[in-house]
Amino acid sequence: MAIKLNFINKSNDGQDKEIVLFQQNVATDMAELTVAWKVIRYCGFQCHHPFLYPTDYEVSYSDENGNYAPLKRAEDGQMFAVVPTPMGRRMVSKGPSTSPREVQVLNGLPRGAVNVHIYRGGRLLASKTAVVPQQKAVFSFEPVLFVGVATQIIEGQALDSGVISNVNQELYLHGIASADIVMSGGGAGPDSTSYVFALENVVMR
Repeated sequence: MAIKLNFINKSNDGQDKEIVLFQQNVATDMAELTVAWKVIRYCGFQCHHPFLYPTDYEVSYSDENGNYAPLKRAEDGQMFAVVPTPMGRRMVSKGPSTSPREVQVLNGLPRGAVNVHIYRGGRLLASKTAVVPQQKAVFSFEPVLFVGVATQIIEGQALDSGVISNVNQELYLHGIASADIVMSGGGAGPDSTSYVFALENVVMR
């Protein structure tokens, strides 16, 4: 299932602004990376950019050699484990997680840390680095998108603390089937205003 979203630029600026959208893991710690989930570029005045926000996830892991495992579909309440097999390391389902609101990935290897990644719609959402044997990466996301204007942001890469603190407008998506994300404000000189993002034409499930 996915929410249909449509970004519309009604700001007082041209198309040179970058719009970044991301989510924050509410089950986070110091080794957590907050990632630019989606970046919208060159969307001119009164132009629009449709995209999907899937309500489920995909998980994967990578190792110290830069190898990535195939994505596996995941939902809240599921647990996975990275385990050794005769064919090499694999990520396997381990049934329900210890919390119905979390996706958990256990490092079940006898030795060696792994990096665990979670995706939404095939786009990287967050990563937990250096998960050592018998520890878990834990992911939990509220149905909230953070949105704002930033510069030199690359989709799928980690955001620094300055961007995270400045891009702090929240869009609540609970129960929504589709909506427009309308950006207004901006401009130059003494008449400029802050950027504002609002959900309009909301259709509930």
